[in-house]
Amino acid sequence: MFGLGTPEIILIIIVILVLFGSKKIPEFMQGIGKGIREFKKAASDVEKEVTNPPKKEEEKKPE
Repeated sequence: MFGLGTPEIILIIIVILVLFGSKKIPEFMQGIGKGIREFKKAASDVEKEVTNPPKKEEEKKPE
């Protein structure tokens, strides 16, 4: 449908650089990386919880 070749991709990169500036792009990418890491960690925690449900503590009888 959309044939993106090398010239189109270069044009898109240039437009992004002009709009955001060279200093904002690394900050933006760093934020995306942190978000992806947090998402993967949360997904991993949920998977662990589903596969290994927490053990119920045995009820202690009063002595």
